[in-house]
Amino acid sequence: MSPRLPACGLLAIALIGPGCVTMGPQSIPRDRLGYSSAIGESWKEQTLLNIVRLRYADAPMFLDVSSVVASYSTEGQLDAGVNFPAHASANSAIGGYGRFTNKPTISYAPLTGDKFTQGLLRPIPPASVFQMIQAGYPADFILSATTRALNGNYNRSAGVNARPSDPQFVELSELLRRIQRSEGLGMRIEKRENGDTTLLFFRGGANAQLDEDIARVRKLLGVKQSAEFNLVYGATARNDSEIALLTRSMLEILLDFSNCIDVPAEHIAEGRTTPGYRLAGTENSAGPPLATIHSGPQPPADAYVAVRYRQTWFWVDDRDMPSKRAFAFTMMFFSLAETGSSAPMPVLTIGAD
Repeated sequence: MSPRLPACGLLAIALIGPGCVTMGPQSIPRDRLGYSSAIGESWKEQTLLNIVRLRYADAPMFLDVSSVVASYSTEGQLDAGVNFPAHASANSAIGGYGRFTNKPTISYAPLTGDKFTQGLLRPIPPASVFQMIQAGYPADFILSATTRALNGNYNRSAGVNARPSDPQFVELSELLRRIQRSEGLGMRIEKRENGDTTLLFFRGGANAQLDEDIARVRKLLGVKQSAEFNLVYGATARNDSEIALLTRSMLEILLDFSNCIDVPAEHIAEGRTTPGYRLAGTENSAGPPLATIHSGPQPPADAYVAVRYRQTWFWVDDRDMPSKRAFAFTMMFFSLAETGSSAPMPVLTIGAD
């Protein structure tokens, strides 16, 4: 008759069991959600921190999470020793050992060189701007955030060359938003010998107000009564059948957001930062700010995203939906800025015996 395994041996085996259960395919939902949530939150915080740094004339710094490799291992050992025949002086020993380890390897890559140029300094393609508008994002916000000029009508600018926006640009943005709501704006991309061409067109006839808005847009843009218009990059159009869009780079967009921060008054008085859009003639020149970013000496109780910089907290309120949407759009603008070559696809290799 074999000896019965004591409870301590069963406990040792039980310690090994949970590690085996959480490895393999069962770990994918947990790891994917956990890592994606952590990376997403850190991306928001990094973006807000760089917006704040730009407001204080500090250079932005971005670190990309280039790879995440989660390595699991489990090991166990069970030792038992029994002396026969059993008697009072015999020594018996039964022991168990189990261990489960998780050793993730996370790689970071600073945004420098050509990737910095492509990701932060290269203007967003005009076609991408109108693709977002076609996808349903508000035309007035998208144009205000991504565009410096539309057929010679200039948006407000931040930085050393800060200037108010032209009234015509504000009017164009509002008109295009109304036309967008009425499904009166369309676009298509055609393949031609010299590359892809993006065409814009207006669909009128639905009601008198829509026709009036389209006519006003044509007048402000200086284009003719045409069925469609070529969308090109530039400050001004070469002829009356083009719509020229001078788009911003990602760095310009972040700089525009930085001027929306409600920085402490003492920082302005001490010359640590500028008043932003509170400068005369620029505060209300392009409608409301892109977002509202608060500041204070204490951490916020309820924030969508918050960072600490120079002993001051900066945050976006979680109950401020317009600012939250604007911040989410900013994350999408990063993708529109053509951040270079994509990472290689993961490969699963299965050995065949």
